[in-house]
Amino acid sequence: MAQTSSSSSSPSLKASSSVTNDFQAIIMALILIVTIGYFLLLIVTPTNMYRQIWTPKIKAHTTNSTYFGAQGRTLLMNTFPLIFIAVLGCVYLHLWKKSNDKNINRVEKKQKLAIWRRPIIMKGLGIVSRIELGFFVMFIALLVWTFASYLHIIFPTITPKSVAKSGEKVWEAKLEDSGLRLGLVGNICLTFLFVPVTRGSSVLQVFGLTSEASVKYHIWLGHIVMTLFSAHGICYIIYWAATHQLSEMLKWGKTDISNLAGELSLLSGLVLWIATFPRIRRKMFELFFYTHHFYILFVVFFVFHVGVSYACIMLPGFFLFMVDRFLRFLQSRSNVRLVSARVLPCETLELNFSKTKGLSYTPTSIMFVNVPSISKLQWHPFTITSSSNLEPERISIAIKGEGSWSKKLYQMISSPNSVDRLNVSVEGPYGPPSTHFLRHDILVMVSGGSGITPFISIIRELIHTSESQKCKTPEILLISVFKNSQDLTMLDLLLPISGAPSETCKLGLQIEAFVTREKQPVSIEDKKNLRTIWFKPNPSDEPITPILGQNNWLWLGAIISCSFIIFLISLGVLNRYYIYPIDKNTNDIFSYPIKAVLNMLIICISIVITSSAAFVWNKRQSGTDAKQIQNMEGATPMASPNSWFYNADREMESLPQQSLFQSTNLHLGEKPDLKRLLFERKESSVGVLVCGPKKMRHEVANICSSGLASNLHFESISFSW
Repeated sequence: MAQTSSSSSSPSLKASSSVTNDFQAIIMALILIVTIGYFLLLIVTPTNMYRQIWTPKIKAHTTNSTYFGAQGRTLLMNTFPLIFIAVLGCVYLHLWKKSNDKNINRVEKKQKLAIWRRPIIMKGLGIVSRIELGFFVMFIALLVWTFASYLHIIFPTITPKSVAKSGEKVWEAKLEDSGLRLGLVGNICLTFLFVPVTRGSSVLQVFGLTSEASVKYHIWLGHIVMTLFSAHGICYIIYWAATHQLSEMLKWGKTDISNLAGELSLLSGLVLWIATFPRIRRKMFELFFYTHHFYILFVVFFVFHVGVSYACIMLPGFFLFMVDRFLRFLQSRSNVRLVSARVLPCETLELNFSKTKGLSYTPTSIMFVNVPSISKLQWHPFTITSSSNLEPERISIAIKGEGSWSKKLYQMISSPNSVDRLNVSVEGPYGPPSTHFLRHDILVMVSGGSGITPFISIIRELIHTSESQKCKTPEILLISVFKNSQDLTMLDLLLPISGAPSETCKLGLQIEAFVTREKQPVSIEDKKNLRTIWFKPNPSDEPITPILGQNNWLWLGAIISCSFIIFLISLGVLNRYYIYPIDKNTNDIFSYPIKAVLNMLIICISIVITSSAAFVWNKRQSGTDAKQIQNMEGATPMASPNSWFYNADREMESLPQQSLFQSTNLHLGEKPDLKRLLFERKESSVGVLVCGPKKMRHEVANICSSGLASNLHFESISFSW
């Protein structure tokens, strides 16, 4: 009977999976169609066809609306497509998460794109894939095309006769128009500027990206935006000086462009921009962190400058960012349960938090941490070292004492008079929707120093996979480079604090550890103990839970769609019953700044209402599933049983530790020959993951992209420490 039931249910499961896959394909097709259509719109916008044929027809159907007026056209053509893509992306990711065949489908796609994913090192851009480079070139081409098309249309109309009435010279008129067009082109970049830093973005993940890996796109767009807007401002200042109109710099128009607002926006952006340059950011991170909040002033004054109707062009990216930002704000309001900390001699901590079993994440995910006793405002990202499958009730992060914030935390916990509890708030975790390490025959992980942290979560995940699913996992070659032998204790983090299954010895893990600055092993007297510190619980502490529950993507899609609908309804009511009776759609009576303030207020209220309702509902649901925190008091152990490096001279205390110790080859006073180590791998598919200093990443990328070994598949891993 059991066999009959099983066999009868199997076709129904396959049918259900097939239907889900069909829905996924339809949704992805819609996303691609809307995306292509949106970019086609950007391409035709600067042309005469758009201005002389499309625009009059669109205006005829939208401008006379008593609910939205001229703003309705911008909302329909520029705002709605990206919002629609985000909502569709949420539905797609929800179905993909539930699909049993998602890994198989994704592997096939990756294999087809393997050639295009090979790395290229570009000066100023770093390591990019051929796909990234292709899209970057196309985006720059779009900006050049837009600017050139505008000038091609307008410059022939600027003649000595046409400028004679205003008393201008031809070059002055052309300079003013060039400045205007630079601003219009900059607004295209501004539309996408906030998308890469929307951490829970469905738009990124539906295209296989993560916010952490997409930060470089935000950096590229930021440099382009500020370059174009700076050129825009300089052109107008020169024009006003040449035409004796410098008083225009103080103009704050009631129903026109507000020049002063534009200058304040540009000034805020310049302060923010200067602090982002690498030398300043590395040496003065706090300056970079605090000045980055100038983006609020930058956006607010930008809306005052151009008017709310035109600002709707850049609204969708910022709207999605605001939804994500407010959800993160809600999550960060509560203290989380910090269970323990492993204190390593190399000024490194592993913090272990309590979490609900419903919170799942993928390897290489990150989590943002705030410790109010150090700084109430600073949030720092750290790579997660745990596996949500191997450790269902724990989530861990590794912190290296390198910056001022992390050094204070290390000193606070590692001191002899260590604190017995610590208030901590978190945001996240954030990471890729899935990982695809199982498709390779072997994984070669190359790490430098603290770059080992993302590989810890991968190894722990593979330990679980080899044990629970009883399937073949790829072999692992971990090449770790450290400066000092004390840093070798970071290898202890490969095993979780609660120990590891005996399957560790079956994983096929080989470690090649290189210590570059020491030629002799550390003497017993110089060794420091690895300690595990247990923290007392607080009744107000909570385990980390998924912010929007198990169906987080559906909830996010509901928040985005509902908040946008509430915004549209509120905007329509405001225009119809307050603004229209005064202005009559002339745009010459009602104050632009007041209209902008009202629009921004409505957007904020709609996001706060929908996000808060969804958050409270899911918090109540997850609260019933969260385990009651148990008091864990007692003496803090001064030595950890998990330290195989400092206990190498005596009998191993567990099989996993013994297996880990025996699989490690230690190389003192030398650097790894990465070319030899990679080229000698003859497996058909070798996944090459690298995380560490820039020089190391570039070296590995050059080896993999040389074409001398077609079986090497490169993947640069970003990490936060």
